[in-house]
Amino acid sequence: MGSARRLSAVIMTLLLLLLVAGVLLSLALGAVAIPLGEIVQALVGILWPSDAEGGGSLIIEHIRLPRTLMGVLVGATLALTGAAMQGLFRNPLADPGLIGVSSGAALGAALAIVLGGIWLAGLPSFLLPYITVSGAFAGGLLATWLVYRLGQSVQGTSVASMLLAGIAIAAISGAVIGLLGYVADDAMLRILTFWNLGSLTNASYERVGVLAACCALVWWRLPRQAKALNALLLGESEARHLGFEVERVKRELILLTALGVGACVAAAGLIGFVGLVVPHLVRLMLGADHRQVIPASMLLGGALLLLADVAARMLIAPAELPLGILTAALGAPFFLVMLMRAQRHGGV
Repeated sequence: MGSARRLSAVIMTLLLLLLVAGVLLSLALGAVAIPLGEIVQALVGILWPSDAEGGGSLIIEHIRLPRTLMGVLVGATLALTGAAMQGLFRNPLADPGLIGVSSGAALGAALAIVLGGIWLAGLPSFLLPYITVSGAFAGGLLATWLVYRLGQSVQGTSVASMLLAGIAIAAISGAVIGLLGYVADDAMLRILTFWNLGSLTNASYERVGVLAACCALVWWRLPRQAKALNALLLGESEARHLGFEVERVKRELILLTALGVGACVAAAGLIGFVGLVVPHLVRLMLGADHRQVIPASMLLGGALLLLADVAARMLIAPAELPLGILTAALGAPFFLVMLMRAQRHGGV
C-alpha cells in the first residue's frame, strides 16, 4: 500500500512538472523565441507594472499568456470531462463527444457565425465574438438536454440510449453545419472552417475570464463525484446498494460535462481526442480509482494541449497548423489501437 502511494505521488509530481514545462514552452516558443529570463521578467512586470517593457514582455502579456491560460483550461477540462464520461459509460473508449456536447456546441457556433453575420450585422463589432460563444454554449446545453431526455424511460436513464441519441445528434449537427457552409459567403465560410478546426489563436483575457468562470464550477463539482464514479464501475445496481443516488449522479455528470465541453468548444473550437486519450493514459499509469484519475487527467490534459499547441505553431512556421487537426492526427491512431486491443480482449 505504501509503495503504491509513493508511486502515485511520483507520477503526480512528474505530471505537474510536465505541465510547468508546457507552460514555459508555450510562453517561450513561437514566431519570436523568448528566453527564460525575459519570460520571468515579463511575468513579474504583469504583476508589478513598470514603464520599461520590452517587445518580449508585450508579446507574452498580450498574446502568449492568454493563449497559455486558455490552453491549460481547455486541456484540463476536456480531460476531466472525458474521465467522467468514461466512468459513467464504463467504457475506456468514451469521451464527451459521445453525448453530443461537442457537435451541439459546434452547430450553435456555426449558426451564430453564419446567421448572426446576416441578421446581426448592425451590432458593434466587439459583440460578435460573444455571439459565437453564446451560440456554442447554448447549442451544447440543448444537445445535452435532448440526449438526456431521449435516454429517460420508466426504468430510469439508459446509458445505451443516451449513447445512441448522442450519435444521432452528432450526425444531424454535422449535416446542418455542412448546409450552413454551403450557403455561407466566402468570409463566413473561412471563419466557420477555421473555427471548426480548433485553435487557441483567438485567445484573449475576456475569453479566458468567461471560460475560467465555467470551468471553475466543473473543476469544483466533478472531482466530488470520484467515489460515485468508482461505484458506477461496479454497475448501477451495485452503486445504488452502496447508497449513491445514481440518477442524480448521472444528471450532474451530464450537466457538468455540457457546461465544461460547451465552454471549451465555444472558446477554442473543436479539439478532439483529448477527452479520450488522456484519461486512458492516466488509467494505464495509476489504475481506475477516480480519486487519482481525475486530478492526474487534469494535469496531463493541460500539459498535452499546451505541447500540441506549441507543435502546431512550430511545425510549419511561420504559418500555424490548426490545433484540432494535430490532436486528431495523434488521437485517431491511438483510438484505433485501443479499439483493436479491446476487440482482442473480448469486445469494447
